[in-house]
Amino acid sequence: MMKLLSVNTGKPAVHVFGRVRVETGIGKTPREGDVQLGFGNLEGDRQADLQAHGGPDKAVCVYCFEHYPYWERELGRKLGAAAFGENFTVSGMTEEEVCIGDIFRIGTAVVQITQPRQPCHKLAGKHALADLPARVQSTGYTGYYFRVLEEGTVRAGAGIERLRPHPLGITVAFANRIKHHDKSNAEGIRAILAVDALSANWRQSFEERLERLGAGTGAGREGDGAP
Repeated sequence: MMKLLSVNTGKPAVHVFGRVRVETGIGKTPREGDVQLGFGNLEGDRQADLQAHGGPDKAVCVYCFEHYPYWERELGRKLGAAAFGENFTVSGMTEEEVCIGDIFRIGTAVVQITQPRQPCHKLAGKHALADLPARVQSTGYTGYYFRVLEEGTVRAGAGIERLRPHPLGITVAFANRIKHHDKSNAEGIRAILAVDALSANWRQSFEERLERLGAGTGAGREGDGAP
C-alpha cells in the first residue's frame, strides 16, 4: 500500500557545515493537518538555490521510508524525520516500484514523477559526512521529484493512489543506473528520453551525453535497454 507518512517543510536558513556557512532549505520539519500544495511549492516550504532545486519539475522532493533502516545501520545512528531533506516521506513507492511519468493522487492534489533526485553537498553538510551524496547515488536510494499537475491539499497519513502508470515503464531505478553507472548505454539513454514527462534538466543532460557518445564512439555501447 502506498502511503504519505510525513509532510515536511522548511524555509532557507544559514547553516554552518564544517567551516562553511551555507544558506539552504534542507532543514525540514513535519507538518500536521492539511498542507496546501501548489505548482511550485508546499505551503511553508522554500528553496535557497533555485537553479538546483525547486521549480515546476522539482516542486516536491520525495524519499522512501524503506531506506531509513539501511542508512541507520550504515551511519550508526537513529535518523529523525526528513533526514534527507525531503518534502514527502512515503512508503510502498521505492525507486524500483515507480516510473518516471507515473501520475498519483495524494489528498486532493495530483502529481507526476519527473526525475530521480541527485543528492548534493548540502546533504553531506547536514549529516557531516562528505561522501554521503556519493553513497546515496551509488545505492540508488536517491528518492525522486514530483511536478504538480493539480493543486490541492495533502496530509500526513493519507493513502496514495496511482492514477496512471506511464506506458513506457522506465523506473526511477533504471534512470539512476543509466545516469550514474551505465553511462555509455546509448540505448538506455534513448529509452529515458522517450519519456515525455522527463524533467527538462535531465532531458538536456541526457541529450548532451548522447551527443558526446555519438561524436566519440559512434552509437555508443548498446545495453539491455529499458526494464
